[in-house]
Amino acid sequence: MLLPKALQKGDTIGVIAPASPPDKKRLEQAIPFFNNLGLRVKLGKYVDEVHGYLAGTDEQRLEDFHNMVADDSIKAIIFARGGYGTGRIASSINYRLIANHPKIIWGYSDITYLHTAIQQKTGLVTFHGPMLASDVADPNFDEISASSFEQLFEPVTLQYNENIAPLEILVDGIGAGPLVGGNLALITSTLGTPYEIETDGKILLIEDIYEQPYRIDAMLNQLKLAGKLDNLHGMVVGDFAEAEPKEKPSLTLEEVLDHYLGDLECPVIKGFKIGHCFPHFAVPLGAGAILNTRDKTLTIDPGVER
Repeated sequence: MLLPKALQKGDTIGVIAPASPPDKKRLEQAIPFFNNLGLRVKLGKYVDEVHGYLAGTDEQRLEDFHNMVADDSIKAIIFARGGYGTGRIASSINYRLIANHPKIIWGYSDITYLHTAIQQKTGLVTFHGPMLASDVADPNFDEISASSFEQLFEPVTLQYNENIAPLEILVDGIGAGPLVGGNLALITSTLGTPYEIETDGKILLIEDIYEQPYRIDAMLNQLKLAGKLDNLHGMVVGDFAEAEPKEKPSLTLEEVLDHYLGDLECPVIKGFKIGHCFPHFAVPLGAGAILNTRDKTLTIDPGVER
């Protein structure tokens, strides 16, 4: 495990779009939030580029990412938005460069592919958390989501409990291991690639948006058949936004989750406000964690070091 250095007031963060193009107005609206945290913001050279459904060509997005990683004046990279496209550049990323210049890397959704690839290739702890244009600029951006960024300034142990939102136990127990995962569709898309997620001995986080129960069923079935649910130490079920079936008859999301997760030999808790939701509780991926159904808590080790 490789920990990035904590931020200090006056540091500069880099903002790029490695997937879909962000709304320019919303991106600009989010910048003062980081200024109020005492941070300077540097936008990537190609952050405003549009190439179909991508924020610039693969070469442009890759160049922005490599430039931000190599620039030692940039202490953190926080992505503008997700969407689609991160997986397209994964095979061209210089992972040795990342290992030699470890820094905070923060985002979620399509960024899950990048989180997983970086973790597999470098061991660097990265952060699953709200992004600029898609979250910080949203009128519903709340205090809990905003306070998630505080973990970047000081090594702190996080604890998620029912003070944030109600939780439901699917399988009792206590499990410990590194926290991995993120968006379910992106996790599944890593299977069979050099960046295939490793889940043995891990606590797996899943979340998603706009996926109907049959689609979630298919993805969980693929993870099951690939053996990714066999040796877990815990399962954290985050938010599944807008997952209602559009056609009936249909299984419910709850029935699908119970079918695949209800008989796992590890603790399983669902209802975490992690993902495409507000509040959005940000977590360090790759950090050690404990999932405890006795008190319904997820406790996570610090994601940064001094």
